[in-house]
Amino acid sequence: MPNRVIALSMTKFFRFTADTFFRKKYGQRALVLETVAGVPGMVGGMLTHLYSLRSLRKGNGHKIHALLAEAENERKHLMFFMEVVHPTNLERGIIVLSQFVFWHYYLFMYLVAPRTAHLMVHYFEEEAVRSYTSYLDEIRKGNIEDVPAPKIAIEYYNMLPDARLSDMIKYVREDERKHSKLNLTYSEE
Repeated sequence: MPNRVIALSMTKFFRFTADTFFRKKYGQRALVLETVAGVPGMVGGMLTHLYSLRSLRKGNGHKIHALLAEAENERKHLMFFMEVVHPTNLERGIIVLSQFVFWHYYLFMYLVAPRTAHLMVHYFEEEAVRSYTSYLDEIRKGNIEDVPAPKIAIEYYNMLPDARLSDMIKYVREDERKHSKLNLTYSEE
């Protein structure tokens, strides 16, 4: 059984950290968080793959593919937001440091308690949905300009050529909902 207290407390810790650093800078927040968000799928997919090889078992191929697809999807989100935000050198440094720390943390957690790791990602993704909803609210209020969506996002989601940032965020938010459900399922296996 996954440890809900650990998963939820770690989520709240990371949320507090993001809120402290970024407050209402939703573009920068998205940029850093999407960098970190690509880690769990890659770690989970890699470790599941290696376990399958070591144990000489055919199973879990669907899980490997699903987790690696999640990692790739999160990488695409990062590419979208890089087109919108244009990170500074300081933000790039924060990205490298955040990813380095989180990679090692999540790797250890997945080795020790994979179901708890998946539950934590489920909670992370729920927080991402909340953050993207807040981002959309700020756009609707006129506090953030609803710029044209990047071409890479328009092509990835097959959006209309005149799609806006708010359209892209809706698609990204829906991806995060799917990741949340997927990780909840894996936390219960």
